[in-house]
Order: sequence, then C-alpha cells, then structure tokens
Amino acid sequence: MAIVDVINDIWNRYDLPGSRNPAPAVAVMRMRGTIGSGPMSRSGLSLASLEGAIKRAFSKRVRAVCVVINSPGGSPVQSAQIAAMIRQLSQEKKIPVFAFTEDVAASGGYWLALAADEIYADAMSVVGSIGVITQSFGFQELIAKLGVERRVYTQGTRKGMLDPFRAEDPEDIKRLYEIQADIHRQFIAFVKQRRGDRLSKNDELLFNGDIWTGERALELGLVDGLGDLRTIVRRKYGPDVRFINIERPAGWLQRRFGRFLPSDVGAAVEHGVAGGWAGDLMAAVEERALWSRFGL
Repeated sequence: MAIVDVINDIWNRYDLPGSRNPAPAVAVMRMRGTIGSGPMSRSGLSLASLEGAIKRAFSKRVRAVCVVINSPGGSPVQSAQIAAMIRQLSQEKKIPVFAFTEDVAASGGYWLALAADEIYADAMSVVGSIGVITQSFGFQELIAKLGVERRVYTQGTRKGMLDPFRAEDPEDIKRLYEIQADIHRQFIAFVKQRRGDRLSKNDELLFNGDIWTGERALELGLVDGLGDLRTIVRRKYGPDVRFINIERPAGWLQRRFGRFLPSDVGAAVEHGVAGGWAGDLMAAVEERALWSRFGL
C-alpha cells in the first residue's frame, strides 16, 4: 500500500476532516447477550451499557450503521429503549440502519432488529418469538421441609403477588396474564409499525411466540433478506467499503485484566458481584434457560 493510501486510511479511520476521496464507511455495533439491567444481564445488553457506543456509531461520518445481533431476548423495557435511541439518532442524522442476525434474534433480540431499516438473517438464524414469557420457581414445599417459616408484611393487597415461597394464587396468575397481554400488544404494534406491508398478514401465526429459521422468516416478512454483514454491505456500498467497529467501553478491571479473565467473570467483578452467590446462581440459571430455549 502506498504511503498516501496509508495516510488517507488513518485520516478516514479517525474521522479527521479533509480526507481525500475517502472510501465509504459503515459503523458496526455488536449486540450479544441477554437484555436487561438487572443481575441476569451483568455482561449483557441495556441502554446504560450501550448508550455510549450507539452515540459514537452515529457521530462518525458513515454511510450506514450496522447492528449485529445475537440475543435470546430479555427485558422488554430495555429492548424498547435501546431500539428507540437507535431510531432517534438514525432519523436525526439521516443515517440508515441495517440489522444482521447471527445465531438468534428472538423476542427482545428481534425487537432490537426492528430498529433497523432493513433486517438480514443467516438462513439458519433463529428469528421471531414475538410473545411474552415469565419464568419463576416455587419453593413453598422446600422451605416447609426445611422447617423454615416465611414472614412477609405488606401494605396493599397485591404487594406480595407471585411470591415464590407460597402456593400459586389464581388471582395472581390472572393479573400476570393481563400484564403480559399489555406487553404483547405493544410488541405486536411495534412489529407492524416497523415492518409494514412487508409483513405476512397471518397474525395468528406471526404473533403466537413461535420461532423460525431465517429462511422461513424471510417468507413471513420478518426479515428483508439472507446474507452476512460483509456480503450485504459490500453489495450496497462497493468492495472498498470500510468497517468501523464500535466497541462498548470496558470497565477499569476489564481494561486492566481483560485478557486474563473470561468476559462474563470480568463484567461480574466489575459490577461488584463478589458476593450474593445465590442471586448469581439464579441469574445464571435464568440466562442459560433463555439461550437453551433456542438450542444454544
């Protein structure tokens, strides 16, 4: 490579003014993990953890922002807030967004993909799960066997709803279904808003919580095409297109010792999770269950 090409590449890479004939560039953000701001997602996705990266992606002089998604879902609130921020910046900066699904973009993971103007999947990606699920455990018989007495004091007749240390109450289940129905309705509305006429008209099939391969998702209008990031982007912007990877900022511990620690361990310690092993175990089980639903 000629010295002038090297200089131009550095100039463009760091978004310096006055670049000569810069090759088209796209920003690439990778969103992998469960979605949520609680214990289940210490190394996962939340608006707080992604906000800086999203802003940096749209601050570059790029032709597009690409979001690579590998997520089984999680918090509907965090999913909606992340997607809303991407849409807001896309409209303000007039920069299109393209989503690319990897192993899975299901439930909240698909919600994130809906922030894009176009969605592309691998033919074998798992896509969909447009529904709402609540998972819990019941420990009332266990604590009885252990001779443990549960003591709970509340103000408000519904305050102790869905307490896992007591038998299920039909009224609690009824109320939970009502809340789930509200969230499901909003999820469906967002899918229809973002996909529009591209979407299949078979609502009963689309919104029953089922999942499909990328190939089938294309037939249903849930995605716009099949292919990987590099192939699709080069098709759109030419073979010389540059990819600018936008990384989430690491905490001090991960920056200092990240190469010696698995990412999930580094993230957990960074967030002060040295204790609370029981909560950590439950969070790990819940996260594992989310991925396992999709064979991963």
